[in-house]
Amino acid sequence: MFTQFFGLKYNPFGKEFDISDTYESNDIKEFKSRFKYIQSSRGIFLLMGEPGTGKSTALRNVTAGLNPGLYKPCYFTLSTVTVMDFYRGLLMALGEIPANRKVTMFHQIQQAISSLYYDDQKITPVIMLDEIQLVSNGILEDIRLLFSFKMDSENPFVLILAGQPQIRNKLGLSVNSPLKQRISIKHIMQGLKKDEIEDYLATRLKVAGALENIFTPAAAEAIYSVSKGIPRLVNNLATASLMYAYSKRQESIDEETVYQGQRDLDI
Repeated sequence: MFTQFFGLKYNPFGKEFDISDTYESNDIKEFKSRFKYIQSSRGIFLLMGEPGTGKSTALRNVTAGLNPGLYKPCYFTLSTVTVMDFYRGLLMALGEIPANRKVTMFHQIQQAISSLYYDDQKITPVIMLDEIQLVSNGILEDIRLLFSFKMDSENPFVLILAGQPQIRNKLGLSVNSPLKQRISIKHIMQGLKKDEIEDYLATRLKVAGALENIFTPAAAEAIYSVSKGIPRLVNNLATASLMYAYSKRQESIDEETVYQGQRDLDI
C-alpha cells in the first residue's frame, strides 16, 4: 500500500481526518470570520459553493469548536425530502420525537428552539440545512415561517442554509423574496488558491506522518491546473498520484506523475 511506501500513517487526502487538522486556507478563514459574526448576531447564513469546494468541511470545522454549553449543532441533509420529511428530520436533529400532524410538528420545532434559547439552558441552536438547492419552494416558505419568532422581532437561533449556487435562482423568485430578505450574511466557497496548493499538500502530508514534501513545485502547479483548486479534486488527484508513484516505486511526485494519475481517474 502506498501509505507504507511513503511512511504515512493514513491517506492524507482521504475523507477521514481529524477536523482539527483542517488546512486554514483563505477561504476557510473568511468563512470562519463570517460565522463569528452570525454567532453574535444570530439569524440566517447562506453558504454556497460548487460541489467539492469544501462546504461540509467548513461546517464541520466551525461546529467542532462550538462550546456545547452555549450551542447545540443540528445537521440535516435536505436531498429529495418531502415537506413532512423535512419537519420530521429537523425535529430529530433537535432531539425531539416528531408528532404525526404537520401543524403539531411546526409548534414542536418552534418550542424546541425557544426552550433551548429562552429557558434556563440559554443554548443557541445552530441548525445546518444542507443541499438546500434541492428543496421545493414550499419547503423554503416553511423555513421562513418556522424561523419567525415573536412576530419576527428576535432570532433565537443560527440557521445555515448550505448548498450549490443554483439556490440563488430559487431565492430570486418573488415567492421566496421574504426568505431572501431575512438572510443577513452569505459566503461563497472558492476553494484553494494557486499559491496555496503546495502548502496544502505539504501540510496534509506532514499531519499524516511524512517527513518531507513528496510533491515537487511543478507537481503542485499541475494539480492546480487540473483541479482549479477544488479541494475534493485536489485530494482525488493527489491520492491518484501517490498510487501511481507507488506502482512505479517513485519516491517523489513530479508533473508527469500527476498527469498519469489524472489518466487513472478519468472515466
